[in-house]
Amino acid sequence: MNTSQLTEPVNHMIEIDNITKEYIVGESTETAIEQMDFTVDDGEFVAVVGQSGSGKSTLLSILGGLNRPTGGKLLIDSLNIYNLSSEQRADFRNEYVGFVFQSFQLIGYLTVAENIMLPMATTGLSNKKQVQMAQNVLNKVGLDDKGDRLPDQLSGGEQERVAIARAVVNRPTILLADEPTGNLDSRTAGQIMELLRTLNQEDGLTIIMVTHNSDNCRYADRIIRVQDGHITDDGYHH
Repeated sequence: MNTSQLTEPVNHMIEIDNITKEYIVGESTETAIEQMDFTVDDGEFVAVVGQSGSGKSTLLSILGGLNRPTGGKLLIDSLNIYNLSSEQRADFRNEYVGFVFQSFQLIGYLTVAENIMLPMATTGLSNKKQVQMAQNVLNKVGLDDKGDRLPDQLSGGEQERVAIARAVVNRPTILLADEPTGNLDSRTAGQIMELLRTLNQEDGLTIIMVTHNSDNCRYADRIIRVQDGHITDDGYHH
């Protein structure tokens, strides 16, 4: 082994260090995640796979700065994000992290373009610039002519594309996707996965996707399998 490698600290984009998450349920304590350890490098596409209740969605909420772990620490870009104040953590999320939820969570009375512009509300960008950035991501997700529509005028797959566009409009470093194809038929799901793969390969977006769909895993570089709050397998595709 080259000894010079030992002296240079390796900075990973994400470091999960001995993370545990417990919930108090009535008189008892339930452990959702138990002493998880792994790192994710810049530009990786990671699928976190497990059955319902395995801890994968809890893990995603911790990674997004939304759910403080009971023990251990999370470093993103060498920053311990649960040492930040809640305001600092909100700023951090705005800058670093995009979320895609299974239920889309689009606001029905806002147009597609307005939904996409929501994360930019606190950025101080001019309205003209916000409109331009929203249009750019609409083009990227293949909905360039749908900006004036309301969400219920779109198909499920199109709504998912809007959710992805909203998640990436601020050009975050990391995209967290929770069952992004959970409500879609297999053909549409494949198109959404192709879109995520393109964002990963062409824009260098680091993606962590929670899924129980094994078909989705072939789009990722790496698969982490989770069971009962533990990592049971962590391996790369070749």
